[in-house]
Amino acid sequence: MAERAVFLRALDQFSDRRWRLNNLYVITDKEGRRINFRMNAAQEALFDGMHNQNVILKARQRGFTTFIQLFMLDACVFNSDVRAGTIAHTLSDAQVIFRDKVRFPYDNLPDGIKTVVPIVNDNASELLLGNNSGIRVSTSLRSGTLQYLHVSEYGKICAKYPDKAREVRSGALNTVDKNQLVFIESTAEGQDGHFFELCQAARTRKNIGAPLTAMDFRFHFSPWWEDAAYTLPAASVEITPAYANYFEGLQAAGVTLTPDQKAWYVKKAEQQQGDMKREFPSTPDEAFEAAIEGAYYSEQLSRLELDGRLTRVPIDPAYPVNTAWDLGFNDANTIWFNQVVGLEVRWVGYYEASGYGLDHYVGELHKWREQHGITFGDHYFPHDVTNNELSNGRSRFDTLVGLGVTPIAVPRVHNINDGINAVRRLLAKSVIDPVRCDRGLKALRNYRKEWDEERAVFRDKPLHNWASHGADAFRTFAQGFVEASTVAPRGRYQSRKGGSGSWESA
Repeated sequence: MAERAVFLRALDQFSDRRWRLNNLYVITDKEGRRINFRMNAAQEALFDGMHNQNVILKARQRGFTTFIQLFMLDACVFNSDVRAGTIAHTLSDAQVIFRDKVRFPYDNLPDGIKTVVPIVNDNASELLLGNNSGIRVSTSLRSGTLQYLHVSEYGKICAKYPDKAREVRSGALNTVDKNQLVFIESTAEGQDGHFFELCQAARTRKNIGAPLTAMDFRFHFSPWWEDAAYTLPAASVEITPAYANYFEGLQAAGVTLTPDQKAWYVKKAEQQQGDMKREFPSTPDEAFEAAIEGAYYSEQLSRLELDGRLTRVPIDPAYPVNTAWDLGFNDANTIWFNQVVGLEVRWVGYYEASGYGLDHYVGELHKWREQHGITFGDHYFPHDVTNNELSNGRSRFDTLVGLGVTPIAVPRVHNINDGINAVRRLLAKSVIDPVRCDRGLKALRNYRKEWDEERAVFRDKPLHNWASHGADAFRTFAQGFVEASTVAPRGRYQSRKGGSGSWESA
């Protein structure tokens, strides 16, 4: 009877997936030691809150890739005819995931299990077992049918490999039936791309309490402060006023930190600099507001926020309002509004639209003047304001003058990096209103280098996307007003007969 009781207890344990995950698998920890896997708090939360389709916004080193690989490996070992797959964002990552988080845990299973479920075929990316279940890790999974799909670092895939992101949407996600399991996890990479859209849609459903169908994604967020390891003795770290203000803002948002957590955050932020909020977000909004990898202005925007210069800015009628423009025939037209007060540049507004003629944008200026009771100063335009209009043969410069706006045409820089550096120096003396300049601020955060997919490096030139327009308009002001000496002398289009602050045509 005793032996039968032991047998039944063992049978119950092996029928319990939670027990199996916490008792059967061996991994290597951050220090390279072999340890028995035990779910941490973040992994437990995902296990308990799992849905058919799961999107996970995370901080670094929370263990989701390890957990999901073991979860899928366990399904393959203890069930027949299961297919599981993981998409990694690079080939080297795929190889490491398979080696360390699939093959190594299998190799260290009890011998009795491996005898019952042996390997019948394996290579550097796929493990096929004797029960006809298999797990593979690759950079693409378009063919076949899967019961489990894991997409790792999907935010990076969307940002760097848009073609691969489309393949994930149209290919890999279609290999999984609506009643099977999908895990899409990543750190944030800006407010653009499919990962951002998935998170926003899932957050909205969660916030309003909408019921989830089998085809809806459940939103999971794992911030850094939930990890008990992220602490440092508070006595050894000074909390500056800027960080104190940041922590007060978190407190107001419902995030209460211990002194030791605050100390860790300060020291980690010194190391991570502009990448801190992307790699170790405190809130979901913060994660997506952080600059993305390869962003030109991440350090400057991080410092601007830390210094309290990202704040509501009153519009003072005593100072003229300058504008900085970017013009496009088919793309968006953008306008920044600022006031120069002493050595400080206050960015008080931003406007963007597409599909309209110049009269529409001049009309927006009239609305600004009437709504805020201000006078306009100078209007800075890119060099192509002197180009001819496609429809009537007149230059946009002449068209604007006819509408009552005299442009200052800012010549093209010989090297765009000169203009980018001018923006960086301008941001050091700027204050930006995050409400009236919301879209423009997003553009600055998402203005980034072009990714060379073939060489897997960033090119030394900007990516032309939706963020380019707002960023280019900001750069126009940096080149034309703050650092005009960095560009060639202005030509005949700099005339301002009405004087500074004039709203009349030249």
